[in-house]
Amino acid sequence: MIAKLAAGYPQLLAKDVEFAVNVILDAISKSMVKGERTEIRGFGSFDINHRPPRTARNPKTGEKVAVPEKCVPHFKAGRELRERVDR
Repeated sequence: MIAKLAAGYPQLLAKDVEFAVNVILDAISKSMVKGERTEIRGFGSFDINHRPPRTARNPKTGEKVAVPEKCVPHFKAGRELRERVDR
């Protein structure tokens, strides 16, 4: 992504593009750690989904296994991104 952005904007240095991309990704990561939702208009939103604890089965032995609760990152594409992908 950094190489494509740097090639598309030759007036910017590659290390400046890398810094900008890293700042954006760090901001999204930090907001998700806090449990906050981050939205980039036209692109999509990043959020955390909470999965409650459950009982699963080991497929090999059939034995019941306790799976603890967990939070997982979730991305939902925005309408503009979905429309571009569909074209």
